[in-house]
Amino acid sequence: MSRKCSITGKGPMVGYNVSHAHNKTKKRFLPNLRTVRITLEDGTRKKIKVAASTLRTMKKKNLSL
Repeated sequence: MSRKCSITGKGPMVGYNVSHAHNKTKKRFLPNLRTVRITLEDGTRKKIKVAASTLRTMKKKNLSL
């Protein structure tokens, strides 16, 4: 399963760890994913992966998941 938000599509980013001596090593920045259960229109429940920032935004906008 991919490390990607099901709603926003937010996925891993790449960058560098930079030391004080300016040595660079590659690094992956992974999204903060949470598994949540949603109820579909037909009454079944499904688990999806959603970024924590997306959940926070949905809570702010008073949208239920």
